[in-house]
Amino acid sequence: MKLKSLSFLLCCSFSISVLAAPPVMKNDPKRPVKEISHDLGVTEQQFVDCFSNVNPTPGGNRPESTQRVHANKKVLLSCLQKANPSITNDSLDSVMDKYRPGGRKAQEPLS
Repeated sequence: MKLKSLSFLLCCSFSISVLAAPPVMKNDPKRPVKEISHDLGVTEQQFVDCFSNVNPTPGGNRPESTQRVHANKKVLLSCLQKANPSITNDSLDSVMDKYRPGGRKAQEPLS
């Protein structure tokens, strides 16, 4: 009986932790890839490929640190510039802020 209770508790704990922090989808169907790629002057596939190397904050929450923001930006910008060298840091910010729920403020780190 104790084993069944323990198993049940472990199962519930695991279920709650999975529901509380859903995994980040590399190709999020909510992300307007068509619009973003068009505005950046790259193909949809190029954007998806570049973004697959980004490590976004789970659940659309604000990033926990400036380091995370800079690391993600470096990965995304350098990859996208291979597809379209005219993309600048400012143009990438402008496009991503345009389509990011919450705009630029949603990208401000918590710390």
